[in-house]
Amino acid sequence: MGGRRRRAVPMGGGVGVRRRATPGLSRPPYPPVLVVHIVYRYISIIYKIKSVLTIIVGKLPKKNTTYGIREILRQRGKRHLILFELYVCGLPNEKEAIYGALDKWTAWETEFPVIAVAKALNILKQRKQWKRVIQVAKWMFGKGQGMTMGTFDTLLLAFDMDQRVDEAQSFWNMILHTHERSISRRLFSRMISIYAHHNMPHHIIEVFADMEELGVKPDEDTTRKVARAFKNVGETEKQQLVLDKYLSEWKYIHFKGERVRVRRKYSWNDD
Repeated sequence: MGGRRRRAVPMGGGVGVRRRATPGLSRPPYPPVLVVHIVYRYISIIYKIKSVLTIIVGKLPKKNTTYGIREILRQRGKRHLILFELYVCGLPNEKEAIYGALDKWTAWETEFPVIAVAKALNILKQRKQWKRVIQVAKWMFGKGQGMTMGTFDTLLLAFDMDQRVDEAQSFWNMILHTHERSISRRLFSRMISIYAHHNMPHHIIEVFADMEELGVKPDEDTTRKVARAFKNVGETEKQQLVLDKYLSEWKYIHFKGERVRVRRKYSWNDD
């Protein structure tokens, strides 16, 4: 009865009693040196992969969407021009052969290659192959493509150089009725140059009347051609009116990076 009282032992066990670790809850952390080594290895592998891809594919463009689109269009345009050379340039000037080759050229394209055709027209224009320019332009218009002022100007020039004034006149009337309010001054000047080249003063005056009606101001060279046309038909008063209205006694030139006002060298009576 008077014996010793035993000391209560804690629930977690006494001194020297090892606790059982709960499986899957915690693991000892990795040493910092090992973590740094793993990260370094991953980075080096990524750089090696990038260098290999650069060698195989070539240098990738920066994150610039505009540059990427332009590069794609440039490469596609080169490919189209090579195919154009193979399919079209070596053919005779026959409508059926040219149209068939052009259809074959664009047969596998999902979209009409407007840019490539415009470049091809420019190349033919530089080579002065006017018959081929006319054929390609008419084929493109037949597809309902390329209806721009630049293409109209190229076709009118080709008509002029190939001595097809009647076709140029018919085409001009079509442009005038279809695109009356959007005809550029350059196109009016082109048509006046064609009529001046073939000595047709009355037609020059008609085109000039359309210019004035639409409010298109002629440039200096066109003004002189119109004044010369009035002179050739004997209307000297209208010649002087045109010169007074559109050709002043002074003109502006750029000299050493500045805009300078100078007097014209030739008198109006020289026209």
